[in-house]
Amino acid sequence: MEEARLAFIGGTGLYRIEGLNVIDMIDVDTPFGSPSSSVTLAEYDGRKAYFLPRHGADHRFLPTEIPVKANIWALKKLGVKRIVAVSAVGSLKEKIHPRDLIIPNQIIDRTKSRVHSFFGNGIVGHVGFADPFCPALSDLLYETAKKLNYTVHSGETYVCMEGPLFSTRAESRLHQKWGGGVIGMTALPEAKLAREAEMCYAMLALSTDYDCWKDDGEDVTIDIIIENLQAATNAAQEVIKSVIGKVDTSTRCTCEESARYAIITEPSRIPKKVKDALRIFYGKYWDT
Repeated sequence: MEEARLAFIGGTGLYRIEGLNVIDMIDVDTPFGSPSSSVTLAEYDGRKAYFLPRHGADHRFLPTEIPVKANIWALKKLGVKRIVAVSAVGSLKEKIHPRDLIIPNQIIDRTKSRVHSFFGNGIVGHVGFADPFCPALSDLLYETAKKLNYTVHSGETYVCMEGPLFSTRAESRLHQKWGGGVIGMTALPEAKLAREAEMCYAMLALSTDYDCWKDDGEDVTIDIIIENLQAATNAAQEVIKSVIGKVDTSTRCTCEESARYAIITEPSRIPKKVKDALRIFYGKYWDT
């Protein structure tokens, strides 16, 4: 059986999949503290994958509190090349109904209080982020959901807000005018840090509500969200089971060389502590 190179980040409910065999629970020490939870190594139909609940096994981290740096570092340490993030979102378009699936291709950043980069503290780098989601992995998610006969949307923009409160009506309508398709709280800094870590990252978003922009609908409540999220989670589980057997981690993707020309700081001037922490990502560039 091949080693796991694929990871799923999402809620714990996603991993209660019939036929999924848990092999191990792995604790990873990182330079950025503890990850959200132990990383689950599981097997489905002969293929291994890792699972990490971003809010913790007992859902104790607010979106802003998620230790994203530790999560991404831990997965890199375990040898992960491809990340599929699963996230609940609100719909900003009439055509995206609650319980639909969405594979976004763009992000608008509306967060305020999050650390978005592994760079800093003595190392400067600038990684391209024009296309924030891996196109190849995104296409695979979209085609898989279609073949399973789920209603799935692609080519949409994910607006990432700070939270934990939901949007005001004015904000929701502003996000619509900006071209947003869905709104959520967890895509960032996950997508940015995964790109800096040279890992493919794509999102399977689950629509739970229409946010609060509709005048003729109910305002978003946690009860509505939980009910719709459960239905969408069932669909996501089916997509996950199918994708595990389809992701080809033996081939290289351009995401895996995202930082080749990104680092500006002369390696000899980078503080040892910082260099040691980031060697897992960039050692192949400054150790040659």
